Amino acid sequence: MPAQELETQARTLPPAAVARLTLYLRALNALLAEGAERVSSEELAEASGVSSSNVRKDLSYLGSYGTRGVGYEVQFLSRRIAVALGLTQEWRVAIIGAGNLGRALARYAGFESRGFDVVALLDQDQLLIGQEVGWLRVSDASHLEDVLRRTRANMAVLALPAEAAQAVCDRVIEAGVQSILSFAPVLLQVPDHVNLRKVDMATELQILAYHAQRLPEAGTATA
Repeated sequence: MPAQELETQARTLPPAAVARLTLYLRALNALLAEGAERVSSEELAEASGVSSSNVRKDLSYLGSYGTRGVGYEVQFLSRRIAVALGLTQEWRVAIIGAGNLGRALARYAGFESRGFDVVALLDQDQLLIGQEVGWLRVSDASHLEDVLRRTRANMAVLALPAEAAQAVCDRVIEAGVQSILSFAPVLLQVPDHVNLRKVDMATELQILAYHAQRLPEAGTATA
């Protein structure tokens, strides 16, 4: 990998910038599909739903400043962001929990297009083990460690009920997986070296409800 890309990959970025980089990458990939070669910060901002000043600031972290009157080269910028996000590495994902959510995640084609290869789907329910879901067959979670090792999974998604999540999380970490995305409605305890991201849909709905109930108030204030 070129030295410039290694530097980009090693640089620690602000969490808010990382979140916005994912939006830029999605917009850039859409532009690539349309055959676009260059994009201005204003065009990228509009496609991503952020301000152009944020675009310029975030891309400056990557050493990409664009050219006044010309903008950014779409393909080059897409590559730089992919390197910064770690998407040029091989990410092999195991989904643990083959209930409704786990099966929906396993069928989601967008993972592959974004650089993630779903290599395993596991559950402990004997009625689910062996069923085919998309291109995967549900494996027995009692053999979790063997499945993770055989598939070389380096990321895990926990689509589990609260009472089962911590024990399974511990097994995943013991098996060597250090990047975990949890949909379980419980706070998981992990060592400092493990990257854990929690998706709590109930909390997100509560936040949405807060903003929604303020809409009439905002409307009255501007009337």
